[in-house]
Amino acid sequence: MRRAEAVRVPLLRRAVRGAGLLGPAFVAAIAYVDPGNVAANLSGGARYGYLLVWVLVVANVMAGLIQYQSAKLGLVTGRSLPELLGDRLGTRTRRAFWVQAEVVAAATDLAEVIGGAIALNLLFGLPLVLGGVIVGVVSMALLAGQSRYGQRPFEYVIVGMLGVIAIGFLAGLVVGPPSVGGIVGGLVPRFAGPSSVVLAASMLGATVMPHAIYVHSALARDRHGVSETPRALAGLLRATKWDVGIALGLAGIVNLGMLLLAAVNLRGVGATDTISGAHAAIVSSLGPTIGLVFAIGLLASGLASTSVGSYAGATIMAGLLQRRVPIVVRRLVTLVPALVILALGIDPTLALVISQVALSFGIPFALVAVMRLTSDRTLMGERVNRPVIRVLLAVIVVLVVALNLALIVLTIAPAGVAPPD
Repeated sequence: MRRAEAVRVPLLRRAVRGAGLLGPAFVAAIAYVDPGNVAANLSGGARYGYLLVWVLVVANVMAGLIQYQSAKLGLVTGRSLPELLGDRLGTRTRRAFWVQAEVVAAATDLAEVIGGAIALNLLFGLPLVLGGVIVGVVSMALLAGQSRYGQRPFEYVIVGMLGVIAIGFLAGLVVGPPSVGGIVGGLVPRFAGPSSVVLAASMLGATVMPHAIYVHSALARDRHGVSETPRALAGLLRATKWDVGIALGLAGIVNLGMLLLAAVNLRGVGATDTISGAHAAIVSSLGPTIGLVFAIGLLASGLASTSVGSYAGATIMAGLLQRRVPIVVRRLVTLVPALVILALGIDPTLALVISQVALSFGIPFALVAVMRLTSDRTLMGERVNRPVIRVLLAVIVVLVVALNLALIVLTIAPAGVAPPD
């Protein structure tokens, strides 16, 4: 008995130390459960049932591999992905790369602010513009706290919000569970016309988030610093694998839960092509309590993701423009477009879905950068990617580019409209 206890104590200590290294991936994972995901996944489930389950599964596996590569890059080199690109690109190329990355970050912020505004409208009946302002103010307060108190307290807040998001979006499945047969059938890769391709691209853009790829290298580096010995680096990389696996696994479950919630409860129900309509249908079919929990989850999603998005935007700007801009200032700049769209009365759910499609076009730039840098032996040394990882990353890039090309071909007809399904 004493020997067993002697074995358990070191194991417990290692587990506690390992848990203390978790966190950066949970911050990055917030990008994978933002309001853009809600719009894309609810739309996919309501319109096509279980058809696009495979898209989420594949996208989440891709996201786990990519996020680990980004974190590894930061831990091995002590530099963020934008910083490494800024050092290697010429002035014109660097600025052009920053422009596309900034557009992606703005599209991300657009989705997050609008989603939070919709949540406040559902919860309290606030006008969307006022809700957008409140989301912006709260996110600035979170960012100011991060700047003052450091990354660890910021991680605690974000992880807490991630828990609220998970409860908010998965609670409905307890009342209306999905069909196991439907889920299994949805694992077979297929489409059902051009509109399903648009939604697949939107779901991909909402799941494999470019700004999360850029920022994860900085999050891991800033939290852990540069390892002084190969053994310490090996320990950090092992902990990072667990960090990414747990965080992205939870995000994947939440995303799949949203799609299944819509597939079970919103399929064939009218007026579910907007988040507000979907919320009304959820209240009607599952009751006001589930509707309230869903709206709270959406609000937590908007607040957490817009804070992380602004952090990512500041990281991108500092690395590629090689000048630091206060995160709060960066927050103000990206808040304006979202408020303008809300003020113009543009359908907010449509804006969310389109923003996620825009994100899918920014993925190849971030992917190619990560793939090339982590496969550079002069930069990564012994931690350079093995051939199998290089092949997997190359396949991911090809798949993303192919999906985007298919999206263009199938949705832009000569008349400028999408062809019917």
